[in-house]
Amino acid sequence: MFRKILIANRGEIALRIIRACREMGIKTVAVYSEADKDSLHVWFADEAICIGPPPASESYLNIPRIISAAVISGADAIHPGYGFLAENAQFAELCEKSGFKFIGPKPDQIRKMGDKMEAKRIAKQAGVPTVPGSDGVVKDIDTARQIARQIGFPILLKAAAGGGGKGMRIVESEKELERAFEQAYQEAKAAFGRGDLYMEKFLEEPRHIEIQVAGDQYGTVCHLSERECSIQRKYQKLIEESPSPFMTPELREEMGNAALRLIDAIKYENMGTVEFLVDRHRNFYFIEMNTRIQVEHPVTEEVMFYDLIKEQIKIAAGVAISGKNYYPQRHAIECRINAEDPAKNFIPSPGTIQTLYLPGGRGVRIDTHIYAGYTIPPHYDSMIAKVITVGLTREEAINTMIRALEEFYIEGIQTTIPLHLHILRQEAFRRGNYNTHSIREFMESFRPEK
Repeated sequence: MFRKILIANRGEIALRIIRACREMGIKTVAVYSEADKDSLHVWFADEAICIGPPPASESYLNIPRIISAAVISGADAIHPGYGFLAENAQFAELCEKSGFKFIGPKPDQIRKMGDKMEAKRIAKQAGVPTVPGSDGVVKDIDTARQIARQIGFPILLKAAAGGGGKGMRIVESEKELERAFEQAYQEAKAAFGRGDLYMEKFLEEPRHIEIQVAGDQYGTVCHLSERECSIQRKYQKLIEESPSPFMTPELREEMGNAALRLIDAIKYENMGTVEFLVDRHRNFYFIEMNTRIQVEHPVTEEVMFYDLIKEQIKIAAGVAISGKNYYPQRHAIECRINAEDPAKNFIPSPGTIQTLYLPGGRGVRIDTHIYAGYTIPPHYDSMIAKVITVGLTREEAINTMIRALEEFYIEGIQTTIPLHLHILRQEAFRRGNYNTHSIREFMESFRPEK
């Protein structure tokens, strides 16, 4: 087992990894930018090293500085968390070449799944259903028109590299195609360094359901069932739950087995998530794989009694997994709390937290790095906390979440808590009758208190 792990991340995920390491008797090294000198992950790590000024490009994305910090601290492994360098194959490669174990998959596995077209090709070969679309990168607008006419509008343009909704456009008709193609190309090029696009049929009223998977270096794979992530805005998830209210036992087996065929095809190691779109008839289609721990991993942990971060570390250290699949024992819901004002088009709300009371009680888990007096910097993602609630039934988990969010008291900044409460009280959500487009309807009826 590792002696000391450097955590190449910040905020709540860095703190989450530190806690897992402490329980395993492993020393930790935090890295931080000048903007994060007062963050809790800096306080609670055994060591902390400043790696640069606030911009992520000069700190959390600066590979030489992170590797240097690992050398200086004497760490023997590096955990990337999520975001930043977590799915950067070059970083994983440099970690290994520099003598540090990268707590994640092999660089080649990251590359294969990071290229959306290559991932789709591998999925097809493995017999995993994929969304109808282009067979590769769409080279020009004329080719785009030809493919769109074949598969029919609406279509979805997507960046071949990266994710998070960058370089993605829904195109309803042919007259919109040329402008959308150029916009998606430029956005993808700015975000990922290349503007390669591919096309898919746009599925109407789809659910976004993902399967948590794991694999070890001995070729053993397993899945930990699904998470429902359909409540999202601009491809950024707001609410996640497990199990999905749309799932049936038969569909869970089919999707779980499909996910395992995919990761077995690339001999995948460590934790990962295979993401699918599921139409109203419960036909499912592979869209991508995230080769890292997910923001929403706690909902799986809470329904499986399974620590995914500890398992990541064990797999990286060469410990074999059991190979058995896991199924939900309870129901869990997660709300991502962002420092944004949903009443003003989700404008970011950085600033100093003047007063803070975090909810508690039975069935409530809070993953956060904030505290009263903490200043939220404007340089990074606006998520400041995750509230996870658990119940024996979905109704119990929802009611506990409403109670917890009503207790969540914060002054000094605006948050998305009022919107979460609104959604949780909607009859469509409570019935489990929602899809990836439902946020529009929820926003139309959202009337925040003044």
